[in-house]
Order: sequence, then structure tokens, then C-alpha cells
Amino acid sequence: MNKRGFHDLPLEWIRAFEAAGRLGSFTAAAQETGLTQAAISQRIGHLERQLGTRLFVRTARGVSLSVEGEAWLPYVSEALRTLRDSSQDLFGARAGKITITASASVTQLWLAPRLSGLPDDIEISFASMVLQSDFQPKEAGIEIRYGLGDWPNRYAARLFDEALSPVAAQVERDWQTLPRLGVSGPRAGWQDWARQTGGSATPIPHLRFDSYAGALAAATHGAGVLLASLPLTQAALDAGKVHRLSDQVLRPEATYWMCADRATITKRQWDRLCAAFCQTAP
Repeated sequence: MNKRGFHDLPLEWIRAFEAAGRLGSFTAAAQETGLTQAAISQRIGHLERQLGTRLFVRTARGVSLSVEGEAWLPYVSEALRTLRDSSQDLFGARAGKITITASASVTQLWLAPRLSGLPDDIEISFASMVLQSDFQPKEAGIEIRYGLGDWPNRYAARLFDEALSPVAAQVERDWQTLPRLGVSGPRAGWQDWARQTGGSATPIPHLRFDSYAGALAAATHGAGVLLASLPLTQAALDAGKVHRLSDQVLRPEATYWMCADRATITKRQWDRLCAAFCQTAP
């Protein structure tokens, strides 16, 4: 590599290389950057000539990173991310307005009690969703998702470690005879509880809710026993509105995560929101 190759590398060449290397395709890079495939190819060609090395292996079936390109890509991605985050934080490139999209239950039972910990220089709006399928990418937004946190190219931090155990309005020694309350959605349910505890199959819930907050309200009014998310139910437990009925706890791997596209929020904003809402900041 000649000495000249280290200097005066145009940023648009580097951005084209980073997008194509990360996405594994000149076409996908063109779509992401708003350029044509020919423009992406041309910029990467200029960059390769300037550096004196091949960054991609080109075949009839497509392109793939060369050994040199694969070694360089993580450094380029990190440098571009640092440049973007620092410009946003220092010069206000990103408006201080963020929308948090979450189920009404999570907003009511987890986010709302922690609002006092929010930074006062960020304007935040809360939007409700009902079903998991409602999640769509938001501009300058955060989504609260239930899952394993395996969403690529996104910030992701778990709100809390999920823990499930039966609760009811009254402490019942023979609580297995109480009506079951069910909650629609992806979280573990009564059959999962029966498998873990070794008990017999539980009755089909005769009351089912599409929101956790609705099911918890029914439990506090004595409608039956709820397989409760203990983190979301802690306030009701502390107030004596419901009571734990078993010392056993179901701990599924899936839980609620706060996530955001890296391009829609600064790293500083993300860290401050994690400090306010996450049980353990990443």
C-alpha cells in the first residue's frame, strides 16, 4: 500500500464500502444509501485503487469481502458510528424528541413508575401498541419488544429478567382450585408452569385478556389466579393487592427489551434512557 493511500480518503467512498461490507451486497448498499448500484461499485473501485488492495472478491454470483476487506470492516463501522454519535451529541444533529412504543401494560406497570429518572432535556412521547405484530420501525423511536434480544444492527437492552409465579388477591392454601386467568401473547403460560413444577395439566383459563394490566386488575379484584410477571407485579405485591401463592418461579429466557435503530438515536441518549428504565444498564 503506498503512502498516498492513507490520506485524503473521501468519506463517501468509505461509507459505500461499509454499507456493502455490512450488508453483503452492492445492491443492498445502494438501497440503504439512496445511490445506484453503479455508484456504489464506482466508489468502492476508487477506494480500492487508492488503498492499493482489493476489498471485495467479485464473481458472477455476487460479491464477498476479501481477507483485507473483512479485517478492515469492523474498524470502519466503529469509526463511522463514533463520528455519527459524536456529531449528534456535540452539535445537536438529532432533535431531542423520542417516541417510545410499548404495550399499555409495560408503559403503566414498568415505564411510568420510572419517569422521574428521565433526563429533562429529552422530549419523550409514549405510543401504545396492542399486539407484537404492531411493532414497526419508528423514526427517532424506541420499541419495547418481548423476545430474546437478537435483533441485528440495533441497540438492545433488557428491561428486566423475567420471573413468573402465581398470584391472587387472597392467600389460598389450595390455590390450584381457583379459576385461572390467561394472558394472550408470547410469554410462558400455565402449561409451561405445569411442566416445570411437575404438576398435572392446569385447567384452561376461563378468563383471558389481551393485556397484562387487564389480567392483573382482574386478579386484584379476586377473579382468579394469575401466572404473574413478578417485575411487572411488584407494585401490586408491595401494596398487598395480590399475594404470592408459591415459592417456585418460572424463569424463561425471553423478556421485555428496549431496542432502537442505531441511526435514530444517539449513544448518549440511549445510555441515559437505559439508566432510567433498565434494571441493569448494558
